[in-house]
Amino acid sequence: MSLFKKKAPKYTAPPVPPVPAEEVPPANGMDNNNGAQKSQLVFHCQQAHGSPLGLISGFSNVKELYQKIAECYDFPPEDILFCTLNTHKVDMKKLLGGQIGLEDFIFAHRKGRPKEIEIVKTEDALGLTITDNGAGYAFIKRMKEGSIVSRIPHIEVGDHIEKLDGLNMVGKRHYEVAKTLKDIPKGTTFTIRLVEPLKSGFNSIGPKTSSARAGKKQNYGSGKETLRFKANGQATIENEHDEKSKAGIEKINSLLESFMGINDTELATQMWDLSEGKTNSMQLAEAIDNSDLQEFGFTDEFIIELWGAITDARSGRLS
Repeated sequence: MSLFKKKAPKYTAPPVPPVPAEEVPPANGMDNNNGAQKSQLVFHCQQAHGSPLGLISGFSNVKELYQKIAECYDFPPEDILFCTLNTHKVDMKKLLGGQIGLEDFIFAHRKGRPKEIEIVKTEDALGLTITDNGAGYAFIKRMKEGSIVSRIPHIEVGDHIEKLDGLNMVGKRHYEVAKTLKDIPKGTTFTIRLVEPLKSGFNSIGPKTSSARAGKKQNYGSGKETLRFKANGQATIENEHDEKSKAGIEKINSLLESFMGINDTELATQMWDLSEGKTNSMQLAEAIDNSDLQEFGFTDEFIIELWGAITDARSGRLS
């Protein structure tokens, strides 16, 4: 019997940390762990190519965060490709995913120049790892060294995949875009339309520290608590995962890349959390099948590999 039911086929002065605001009524939707209190948090933000400092609050998911940033700087939220934490650079290790540290500084990367490139698929795999911003844009997170795409100078990490042979990819999840690329037959010539992040002019612009913080050590991005975005639309304040959990989540992400060509820390974290209390791969498969993750259509082989990674992390063999 199959383990898993088959389903049909997001100045150079250092930034200052965010400031907790006054407690607000429960309508803001941000809970702490026990749900007894609800508070609104204020995060510092800047446009990655350079801008004045902005203060962002009152969001409970990535789309709402993008909306708040867009309102702050008076541009359409669709202009944001992705956000990084604590660096204005296109650093894929610093991507904002399903959570933000309470002391993290947010940098918004906006749409830059579009470009169309013709590619001949001379190999089965293009060598791309794709992620998405959680708000409708899939983009390149990694390129395998020596692969087809790595030999094309105009394709870069951080580029949003907007169209494939004229087919619009906006609004599709990263795994859908990865599957579309994978399904292109070997030997086929196709056109990819990319949108690169707006280039940085950050040397001349940066956050200003307030006089109240002048002279204090800036220690942003090192908080132990995070604001975690939940699938149900709520945001909760949680402690950071321990080292075993982080190792397990990292391994799950590597499996997602190997099996599906995608990278998604939020998805990997959700899988890790679903494994809590499970004692075998059958139970894990059932939990995934009964969650919103069933749409991915994971194979039995993947579930077995996934369970192996989880048990290795639990025993400390990955840490």
